[in-house]
Amino acid sequence: MKKNVITILLFLLAAVGIAAASGPKREFRGAWLQTVWQDGYRTRTTAQNKAYLREQLDKLKAAGVNAVLFQVRPQSDAFYDSKIEPWSRFLTDGGAAPKPWWDPLEFMVEECHARGMELHAWLNPYRVTGSAKQTLPRGHVYHKHPGRFVRYDGKLYFNPGLPENREFIIKVVDDIISRYDVDGIHFDDYFYPYPVKGKEFADSKAFARYGGGMKLGDWRRRNVDMLIEEVHECIHRRKPWVRFGVSPFGIWRNKKTDPRGSDTNGLQNYDALYADVLLWEEKGWVDYLLPQLYWDLGHKSASYLVLVDWWNRNAGTKRHLYIGQDAERTMKSAELWRKVELTRTADRVRGNCWWSGYSVTANKGGVADSLAARYQSVPALVPSYPWISGERPAAVSGLKAEHRRLSWKEAARRGRASDAVRYAVYRFDSREDVDTERDGALVAVVGKPEYEACRAGVYVVTALSRVNVESEPSSPVVIR
Repeated sequence: MKKNVITILLFLLAAVGIAAASGPKREFRGAWLQTVWQDGYRTRTTAQNKAYLREQLDKLKAAGVNAVLFQVRPQSDAFYDSKIEPWSRFLTDGGAAPKPWWDPLEFMVEECHARGMELHAWLNPYRVTGSAKQTLPRGHVYHKHPGRFVRYDGKLYFNPGLPENREFIIKVVDDIISRYDVDGIHFDDYFYPYPVKGKEFADSKAFARYGGGMKLGDWRRRNVDMLIEEVHECIHRRKPWVRFGVSPFGIWRNKKTDPRGSDTNGLQNYDALYADVLLWEEKGWVDYLLPQLYWDLGHKSASYLVLVDWWNRNAGTKRHLYIGQDAERTMKSAELWRKVELTRTADRVRGNCWWSGYSVTANKGGVADSLAARYQSVPALVPSYPWISGERPAAVSGLKAEHRRLSWKEAARRGRASDAVRYAVYRFDSREDVDTERDGALVAVVGKPEYEACRAGVYVVTALSRVNVESEPSSPVVIR
């Protein structure tokens, strides 16, 4: 392992002079916008919330972010108009609808798409309350079926061992993708709860009924496996172009426990949270894994350097691999350039996601300035997902320029993965230079069939499908 680390360091140093400050043409550049414990949403008016979220998206777009992971189900409640679960307590009081009425998920889908950004609906599957004192509003499923829940360390959780709870969570997912034009469904790292010393998770009755002779740990992992598999099947059946991603805790297993594990010494996903994330990629149940590697490069127990190398060697062959970054902590340790370059030189890593998006929009430690000026200064396309669909959308037609405004015809959508939903705009100095793979040629990704050009030049536009497959380029036009 030491030789591997040294090799990576040497390669990293060599890459500093080579690495493109702007980044590759295709790169996932996500940001998490959490709503749990964000009381500002409840205290602002509807108009203020809309203005606030527009401001957040404008700042993320300026920092080069192309995908927003917006938390719509923080605690078995909804930041959208759900008929299954109550409105979130972080948005309104007592499960009441917001006044004046608005639907935050619908709003965020529209605003992200208008900016050429993706919107992934982020759900926490099992968590119900965040403290022992929290009460649930009338109409919550807990009041109808209290036996389906477990109280652990004072907090309430769905019992993952009960089939009816999996069915309920699947129903929630299906409701979202049926009614909202989301680009992805995203689960975070909370599966079975993080263990508390001296506390036992009270699922013995479910284990006795459904364990089938398995060991407790294997049974719990199988419960989570079945949820992931069934979510994938639900999405594929309803809207196969909607991607399913998970952002697990950054350590799968430690090497001292499992020879396949990482040279680390921390909590293990597989054993503590019962999340066998490598299996999910192997089975094709997820479209991306986004491990949360929030530690410093040389952290004693969980080195970022070691873990990026481990994930790069053990994931990302069948599905996409992105890396979760702690923006504020990274800026405090002055490691931004090294962490970004390490992900870009790792052959299986296809992007990063910033925790939290609010740290970026607040420019903590200058992170937004650094991303905008150097690391994400040129737009990037979200990687395509060929296992979902490789079909290209039709090429853009009718491209014209009036003064400095480009416009083109928008093709009708047919409810297929190949529908054109975004557009990539390229600029070149001359017609002879036209090559959409040329570094620095991509100038914008937009959600509408128009673009206001800032510079003279030759422009072409391509269409992007729902899974980011790119069309052939349009005929070029000249802006003088």
